[in-house]
Amino acid sequence: MQADGQPRGFYPPIEPYAHGHLATGDGHEIYWELCGNPHGIPVVFLHGGPGGGCSPMQRRLFDPGRYRILLFDQRGCGRSRPHAALENNTTWHLVADIERLREMLQIQRWLVFGGSWGSTLALAYAQAHPERATGLILRGIFTLRRAELLWYYQEGASWLFPDLWEQFQAPIPEAERHDMMASYRRRLTSADEQVQLEAARAWSLWEGRTLTLLPSPEIARQHAEDRYALAFARIENHYFVHGGWFEEGQLLDQVARIAHLPCEIVQGRYDIATPARTAWELHRAWPAAAFHLIDDAGHATTEPGILSALVAATDRFAAFT
Repeated sequence: MQADGQPRGFYPPIEPYAHGHLATGDGHEIYWELCGNPHGIPVVFLHGGPGGGCSPMQRRLFDPGRYRILLFDQRGCGRSRPHAALENNTTWHLVADIERLREMLQIQRWLVFGGSWGSTLALAYAQAHPERATGLILRGIFTLRRAELLWYYQEGASWLFPDLWEQFQAPIPEAERHDMMASYRRRLTSADEQVQLEAARAWSLWEGRTLTLLPSPEIARQHAEDRYALAFARIENHYFVHGGWFEEGQLLDQVARIAHLPCEIVQGRYDIATPARTAWELHRAWPAAAFHLIDDAGHATTEPGILSALVAATDRFAAFT
């Protein structure tokens, strides 16, 4: 909340003052951009998906006068190249990319901000490199445990959105619906580009239509766009069928590695994509982390209560850094 009790909103639009592509040495080129104050508090923004890419909106979560903001498109999505590529594309490749970018920018330590899949990647990165993080801000907590995946892609969320679930099932023959992620995997990696695209649209729209407490035509339109859907669906499904290359429960089990760092957790109570139980379990494992459960929100950053809590969190970190 602001001093007058009103919810916080986005900071004004800003443009990058520097941008480029970083070659990883194994076939990928990562798009990156810097915004805000070149001498400000370093923060790395980790987008969702995986496969979602960055947007100008995400720059606006931070006070541009106080933060030096790095955003980048993770492997295979957004402006990174090659598009929708699955080779050499795992959680641990992304963790290494974050370190490459930090070293390129000669940053010693930085604030790590991640929402949805970005919260997964933020936890993985900070646990691998706790000495490089000054703190974490996490939204829509997702730890990629098997139960979390089954809730959203097999049975659970389907009970709340039966009409949309039918559309998600439509590309998959009934005999294959006992394992939706594996069945989608076969189509998203098909040699037939039209089969890939049909599956990608259905996968992407299932998510785009279930992210918010109230319907958001704007989010649904983005998820229906062919280029976006192809990278989003192929990369998400690739990560999920492989369990993120984590041991089951790894991110919760290793919280002790980062428990000394300040953290703020923001979670929508009616988040269907990443239900609040996971955020609560992270909070129980990390009681020193500030926990904000937003009673009138689903999953998306743009929901007013979530947005207000996130901007307030970035302001608090700036005030005490």
